[in-house]
Amino acid sequence: MIRYKIDVFKELSNHGFNQTRIQRENLLPRQTITNIKAGKSITLETLNKICVMCNLQPGDIIEVVPTDEEKIKYKL
Repeated sequence: MIRYKIDVFKELSNHGFNQTRIQRENLLPRQTITNIKAGKSITLETLNKICVMCNLQPGDIIEVVPTDEEKIKYKL
């Protein structure tokens, strides 16, 4: 399971991208904003945008944490 390591919107805000600006400039779709807030997955394109906006690498934003089901399935 992939999960967020950071508060994405706090990090965006720290780099001058508050939610008003993100929506006004249509930097991220509304559904994407909802997905991030709910901890749901995003596309690689969106991850790329966030990385560029915040000058981060993907590993700074997300991490892989195997669920118990994944550990059994993949014999981890």
